Amino acid sequence: MILSDNAEIIDRAGIETLPIKFDLGGHNTDLFCKSDLIVLSPGVPESIAAVQVAKQKGVPVIGEVEVEIRELAAPMIGITGTNGKSTVTTLTGEIFQAAGKKTYIGGNIGEPMTDAVEAGAWDWVVIELSSFQLESMQSFKPRYSMLLNISPDHLDRYPDMAAYIDAKKRLLMNQDETDFTIVNIDDPEVMKVVASGRGQLIPFSCQQRLDEGMSCQDKEITWRWQGKEIQFPVDELQIKGLHNVANVMAAMVPALIEGVDAQTIWRAVCDFTGLPHRMNLVRMLDGVAWYDDSKGTNVGSVVMSLTGLDKPVTLIAGGKDKGGDFGLLRTAVAEKVTTLILIGEAAVRIEKEIGPVTEIIQAETLA
Repeated sequence: MILSDNAEIIDRAGIETLPIKFDLGGHNTDLFCKSDLIVLSPGVPESIAAVQVAKQKGVPVIGEVEVEIRELAAPMIGITGTNGKSTVTTLTGEIFQAAGKKTYIGGNIGEPMTDAVEAGAWDWVVIELSSFQLESMQSFKPRYSMLLNISPDHLDRYPDMAAYIDAKKRLLMNQDETDFTIVNIDDPEVMKVVASGRGQLIPFSCQQRLDEGMSCQDKEITWRWQGKEIQFPVDELQIKGLHNVANVMAAMVPALIEGVDAQTIWRAVCDFTGLPHRMNLVRMLDGVAWYDDSKGTNVGSVVMSLTGLDKPVTLIAGGKDKGGDFGLLRTAVAEKVTTLILIGEAAVRIEKEIGPVTEIIQAETLA
């Protein structure tokens, strides 16, 4: 086994006793071409030269998650989307755990999936999947797939939105009529993607009443499926905001289809307080609520967070420029934000693309 990394020095803690050779400070093309199999870390694109040359010579290339799913026999739930993946993955898994099922929760969050393989048999495996992980998927066939939403992201890695969407679409490629595809019917890009899928569609919506599926109207979530109808009061949720209502609806569907008691599901949902750095209330100070939304790393996520707040909002934003269209923030900022404080690499471009819709302050540091 050879571990290849661009770095000159890597942390070898935990792998000192393994029979591993190291290829550091770059990727040796000859080593790649002589390999029986290349396994990519999610952050490594297939486009790097050594990988491309090896592929042309017939060396198989797969992703890290692909290796592990081949070793797992349990029914799987695969979850992707631009925003909300971690919340929905965690909540879906916790619902099954509350029902007494041995459930692994991981993938793009939590512990590596090698832990799932080492732990033995599972009743369910719930996996968050980023576009990076989906790029190299080949055999993944989830019993339930979820496509939550699609908005511009990672355009520093993909040449255009079409390439980003194509990566997301791979979640559905092996599903058939015996599987289920849970979709946000309010998102037109999602609906374009699922048109080519073969799984049974189960829609959810925050904007319209659905005769079949999961919808929310007048602060009440309603599940309608095969003649059954169940209501759940939104006010009982601890996680707030319309985007979290959508997350809750998606997360509940697999357990409802599998016959888990509705009250067991709802108790698990209402006990859920959210994940760190996702619109977490840090504190109230002198009448001002301070929220940590530092996982809001793309335009769509920030828009959703602002939607759930009342004016006046002071928004601190910026950081790495991943190539998104910051102009899409203009309406939400104009409606909700009285002061916009910009930091980091993207600060100048954000100000230019949003325009003079509110007071804007450029700050060199977060402090």
